[in-house]
Amino acid sequence: MSIHTTTQYRRSPFFYVGDKFKLLSQLEENFPKDIDRFIEPFCGGGSVFLNTDANQYLLNDIDSYMIQLHEFLMSYAENQEEFWNELKKYILEYNLSATFLDRNVPEQLRKEFKKTYFAKYNKEAYTKLRSDFNVTKDNMMQLYMLLIYGFNRMLRFNGKGDFNLPVGNVDFNKNVVNALNDYFDYVADKDIIFFNTDFEEFVKEIEPTKDDFVYLDPPYLITFSEYNKLWNEDSEMRLIRFLDELDDSGIRFAVSNVLWHRKRYNGTFNEWAQKYNIVQIESNYISYHDNTEKNSIEVLVKNY
Repeated sequence: MSIHTTTQYRRSPFFYVGDKFKLLSQLEENFPKDIDRFIEPFCGGGSVFLNTDANQYLLNDIDSYMIQLHEFLMSYAENQEEFWNELKKYILEYNLSATFLDRNVPEQLRKEFKKTYFAKYNKEAYTKLRSDFNVTKDNMMQLYMLLIYGFNRMLRFNGKGDFNLPVGNVDFNKNVVNALNDYFDYVADKDIIFFNTDFEEFVKEIEPTKDDFVYLDPPYLITFSEYNKLWNEDSEMRLIRFLDELDDSGIRFAVSNVLWHRKRYNGTFNEWAQKYNIVQIESNYISYHDNTEKNSIEVLVKNY
C-alpha cells in the first residue's frame, strides 16, 4: 500500500501554509509500499495521512486545538448534513461571505478594494466571531471558521491564550467545501486514533513494530513559522537521538527537514543525516511572516 495514487491528492481542510500538500507526489515515491500502522508524531493539518494507505492511523500533535479540530471534523463523518447545516447557520449569523453559498461581496466593494475586498467585507464579522470564541475557547465550529477566514489560515494565540489572528483576504469557497467533503469521506471508514502529547512520549506509548512506518514532519529549526517558535537546538538533538533509537529497533522512519533557508544552515541535522538515505525535495516552504517562496534545501531522510 502507498500514498493515494490518483493525480488529485486530497487537500487538508485546514489549508496550512507550508504543509506537505504540494510535496505529496515526492513523498509517495519514497514511502514504503506496505504499512500496517501509519504513525505521525507531528500530524498538523493531516495532508500526509489523508493520502497514505495503512491499516491504522496513529496521529499526534502537541497543539491541543489542532487535535480537537481533527476530532471535531471526524465526529461529523457519518453525519455530514448536520455539519453543513450548522456551518451555514454560523455564516448567516455572523454575516460572513461564502461564495459556495452565493453569499458574494457587493460589487461596489469589489471595485473599491480590488485585492482586499474579502478582508474588508469580513473584518467586522470576523472580529466578532473571534471575540465570541475567546469567551470560552471551546467552540470548535467557531475556531474552524476563524482558521478558514483568518490570515494565512494559521492557529495563533497570544500569551493570554486568546486567538489573535487577523482576518484574511479569503473566503469560504468551493475549495474548502471540496477539502471538507474529501476529509469526511476518507476518515469515515478508517481506523484513526488521535493523541495530544510530546512526540517522543507518543511513539513510546504506542510501541511501533517493524510492520509500522513513522513519518515525522517536525518544526524546522532554521525557519520562522508560527508553529516553529517552541522548537530549539535541544528539541532537535532530542529528535535525532530518538530517530537513532527507532533505527536501532528496526522501525522504519522518514523525516522531513530543511537544511538551508535564507542563508541559515542546519548543521546539526545535516551531519546526523549522513548515515541514512537523504532525498532532496523540491521545496515550497512558505513562512507566516513572509509568504513568498524561499531558496531552501528541503530533504527527506529515511532509514530504509
